[in-house]
Amino acid sequence: MSAPFRRELLTGWGRAPASAATVVRPESASDLADLVAGERGTLPMVARGLGRSYGDAAQCAGGLVLDCTGLNHVLDLDIRGARVRAEAGVSFDELLRLLVPRGLFPPVTPGTRFVTLGGAIASDIHGKNHHLDGTISRHLDSFRIATPSGPIECSPEQRGDVFSATCGGMGLTGIVLEAVLRLLPIETSTVLVDTERAGDLDACMTRLSEDEGTHKYSVAWVDGRAGGRHLGRSVLTRANHAVLSDLPANAQHDPLQLNLGRPLRVPVTPPLSLLTSGTVAAFNEMWYRRAPRHRTGELVPLARFFYPLDGIGGWNLLYGPRGFTQYQFVVPLGAEATVRVVLERLSRARAASFLAVLKRFGSEGSGHLSFPTEGWTLALDVPLGSPGLAALLDGLDEVVASAGGRVYLAKDGRVRPEMLASMYPRLANWLEVRESVDPDGVFSSDLARRVGLGRARRPSTPKVRRS
Repeated sequence: MSAPFRRELLTGWGRAPASAATVVRPESASDLADLVAGERGTLPMVARGLGRSYGDAAQCAGGLVLDCTGLNHVLDLDIRGARVRAEAGVSFDELLRLLVPRGLFPPVTPGTRFVTLGGAIASDIHGKNHHLDGTISRHLDSFRIATPSGPIECSPEQRGDVFSATCGGMGLTGIVLEAVLRLLPIETSTVLVDTERAGDLDACMTRLSEDEGTHKYSVAWVDGRAGGRHLGRSVLTRANHAVLSDLPANAQHDPLQLNLGRPLRVPVTPPLSLLTSGTVAAFNEMWYRRAPRHRTGELVPLARFFYPLDGIGGWNLLYGPRGFTQYQFVVPLGAEATVRVVLERLSRARAASFLAVLKRFGSEGSGHLSFPTEGWTLALDVPLGSPGLAALLDGLDEVVASAGGRVYLAKDGRVRPEMLASMYPRLANWLEVRESVDPDGVFSSDLARRVGLGRARRPSTPKVRRS
């Protein structure tokens, strides 16, 4: 092992809170497995990919953080069988560059391509097609994880208990070493997008409900600042993969050309958040008015549709030195009023959010701690530092939980531990599996300690906050 151990102050994508840990970057899967099983296993540890979990899931104050980005090799690609076997540190960006020119696409993709395969499994990510295709765990043939007692091969049929606990288990049942993912064949690198405006929340939900089976991908941008009769006004975008015959003749010679563009970059962290109540209100008004009332069949590059924010490198810096939190929750069908309550409270509090996204989820998957369940999910970015924000979000947690909903652990950095069992009814099943694969509580994280996810060794270094 030539990779050095170094002390670092780490945050999630929301940039708060920060904690210090010892970071090491294993050079191979065997190096990582040795670290987990060896003498360094006496420290609490967690895996980290590209740091796009918004909260504290990939931090371990006083412990060991295993930077898995060096495990970024594609081990096998079966084009005819539409499967890829890759190490856990391979990013979706790297997968896209390999797969799209060969007529393949990930079956589920998050809103950024800068997420690793291992992180995607640990979060059991969902995409704009969850209503039809579920989470990424539905499309995994198998994966291999490192545990203190040695590697474990997992699939729905082989060690299905560990498979279900690891998908969505936030890296606390083992560290993914490699995985086999089934892929989606495509004919072009574009999607056909239909766009329309909805004047309020009821109209938006109605349109998304009516869309079942018509579009593979659907999502609504919601104006989180609008109130009154305009509460929940939205811009709906729904899409299917374009086929060769959809393209104009001059584009059919190279239909799988992948254009990821050159991102603009936020050069420095501004001294104050640029996303204030006033600037967000102005942006939201412009965005809503600019959207077409109704447009169908627009050809859009994959990257622009699936990863719009990747066009702004370091966009999280726009929230200033205090950072932000993303509040994402899901409530079951029949609890639509809860979405209205959350929007009303945040609008009244003038909690700025230029990024508010509403989606309809399909059926719940097998992961014990997987976030999606059939119903409605809303995600909003909220700048930190506003007076009363903690109490506001705690109150929203209670509203969501009482409706049978939950918050997304991959986005969370503040939920109270007493809320977890009510939000995740299969928590006891997850804890039982975790105890069997990690009885000494080697795997831990700031998230795990904060919400009480199983046994965890206490670190010797206290958590510190970014000033």
